[in-house]
Amino acid sequence: MAVLYQVARRNNKRKLRKLLAGHPDTLQSLASLTQNAGMAVREIFEIAGCAAIEAVLDIAAQGIAGPRQQGRARSSPVCWHGTQAGSVSLGERRLRIERPRLRKKGIGEDGEVEIPAYEAMNQEEMGVRLRDILLGGVSTRNYQSVLPEMADAAGVSRSSVSREAAEAMEEDLRRLCERRFDGVDVLAIYVDGVRQGGHVLVVALGVDREGNKHVLGLREGATENATVVKGLLEDLVERGIKADRRRLWVVDGSKALYQAIQEVYGSENPVQRCRVHKGRNVAGYLPEEEKEHVRLVMKAASRLDAEEGIGKLRKLAERLEKDHPSAAASLREGLEETFTVNRLGLSAPLRRCLCSTNVIENPNAGLRRRTGRVSRWRDGRMALRWTASSLLAAEKNFRKIMGHEDLWMLDAALKGESVDRKQGVV
Repeated sequence: MAVLYQVARRNNKRKLRKLLAGHPDTLQSLASLTQNAGMAVREIFEIAGCAAIEAVLDIAAQGIAGPRQQGRARSSPVCWHGTQAGSVSLGERRLRIERPRLRKKGIGEDGEVEIPAYEAMNQEEMGVRLRDILLGGVSTRNYQSVLPEMADAAGVSRSSVSREAAEAMEEDLRRLCERRFDGVDVLAIYVDGVRQGGHVLVVALGVDREGNKHVLGLREGATENATVVKGLLEDLVERGIKADRRRLWVVDGSKALYQAIQEVYGSENPVQRCRVHKGRNVAGYLPEEEKEHVRLVMKAASRLDAEEGIGKLRKLAERLEKDHPSAAASLREGLEETFTVNRLGLSAPLRRCLCSTNVIENPNAGLRRRTGRVSRWRDGRMALRWTASSLLAAEKNFRKIMGHEDLWMLDAALKGESVDRKQGVV
């Protein structure tokens, strides 16, 4: 463990400090070290503490000398002058850190400019306060609160931290919305909505030939908004997801989205209605005593061949018609598209993965965890920034979809080729 600790601190501390200055919420990733690597709280505290303190000092230095601008002439009388070794008292302990060095122009050694936040951190009471903030963040895994609270305690305004975070998240949003997918053979695209406060966003996620997941795009607006969803799909075309092949689309049932797929990518693309959304919609019209029975019938029917399963659900709709006509109408609506994956002749694991938007809802759940501490969403742009940063962070931990070994079946079915599960493509 001592070797791992030394490597993590010496090789990664500078990168982590720079990252934390721009992304206060990225301290969340340290939770995986305690869970997966079994690192002790003290070791996590050492790494996170050094990086977070150095990030706060960088922000404080920017408040004096402005941001680093390597190779550019500066109008400020104070300039950056590298870093130097330092230490900070944390209660009964001291952490070795690298602190920014500032100088006044043209004065030499006598022109050193002190950073008040560094002086404040070495006060005994402040050291105890910083220790408690860090240990509280590590033990409860509320990492998003650590850097702003430390900055506030050290005399650095929270608005400075917020500006740094907003700029970094804006860059994440730009990167997400501009990256290209030329050469990525996307077979299936999931489209679903997510709420951030009072804002609704549309997220598109693709699955390639090997089963890897990619966050494709993001728009502010609901899937029921034809202008929003069509604009999102047209943007995907411009960034490399061309309309030159058939793909499977897994959607929440929005008519506007279904129409946009046809207009942008063509009517020959198969569309799978999300069975989870369908079940929720039907259950919303039923009394409690009927919900479980209907859910079980729908689940059993989904395992049958397409025509047999549709027949079972039509009989269920006939039974519900008298007492629950709205539930019956909801069940019949879009019923054919609910069995699209059954018609494609896919394996059972692959059908389970492609029959609902759960694949895209899982990162959305992580998104809600990352943004749970946000108490006020100022505008749609803020919602887009946070969502983009959270999705890109989640993307780093994406795994291949269930049944990815059988994606050749989907590829063949989309190309119109006959598939034999034992012999392969016929």
